[in-house]
Amino acid sequence: MKYMKIVITVILSFLLCGCASAGAPAQIAATTLPVWEFTSRLCSGTPVTVTRLITEQVSCLHDYSLNVRQVKAAEAAETIVISGAGLEDFLDDLLANASIIDASEGIPLLCGEEQEEEHHHEEDHHHEEDPHIWLAPENAKIMSRNICDGLSARYPQYAQTFETNLSQLLNELTVLQQYGEDTLSQLKCRKLITFHNGFSYFADAFDLTIVKAVEEESGSEASARDLIELITLVEENALPAVFTETSGSSSAANIISRETGCGVCPLDMAMSGSSYFDAMYHNIDTIKEALG
Repeated sequence: MKYMKIVITVILSFLLCGCASAGAPAQIAATTLPVWEFTSRLCSGTPVTVTRLITEQVSCLHDYSLNVRQVKAAEAAETIVISGAGLEDFLDDLLANASIIDASEGIPLLCGEEQEEEHHHEEDHHHEEDPHIWLAPENAKIMSRNICDGLSARYPQYAQTFETNLSQLLNELTVLQQYGEDTLSQLKCRKLITFHNGFSYFADAFDLTIVKAVEEESGSEASARDLIELITLVEENALPAVFTETSGSSSAANIISRETGCGVCPLDMAMSGSSYFDAMYHNIDTIKEALG
């Protein structure tokens, strides 16, 4: 009798473990801060859990590679939410057989930096598409809707909650867009030189003009010719400030500041950090203070 009780206890334990596993919360991985924040907000009030893959401060993912923790988190996820538009090309091998929600679907893309190639001794110029779509609040709305639709298709039992959360998220993005328009409507100067080539969507969203975007990384700082060109642009356009990126190099910007007297102000790509909304409000306020 005692033996039978032990056997029954063991069987029940296995059954309970199986039930717990079957009812365990869904696991989602999201690549960068914007898609992680949007996905987490949409999943609020559900048992769906969202893991963020890229947590360190980064401004560019061109040469990025995942560490062991990130690979394990991506492999364990039922679904991976990506920003898309080519931003996560470094994940192609990992994503090949994964269930993906691409937040960039339906968003018109701008051209990014110009690329040059040698081909049969002739110089060929082409442009890559700019993947930094989240820096325009209206694009962030489309991204949020895409994520919501993807979540609802995969977890229909929580679709109503996703939709309710989406409504609140869209309202906050509308407020963000309106704040930027109101705050920057009367700027004395609407021209920017940025030391990152990813702010075009932000500039378009708030009727700003990027005179020059310089992609400067540690070890590949601007040349003397580049510096002369930038100094000339600052002086010709009477720019009161130039804009670096919070995780990027500021060496060239500091040289330009010493030569022209212009300010150096950091903008945030909102790709990493703690809050997409905080980064966006910071950018708006920084430009207002710098350009008056």
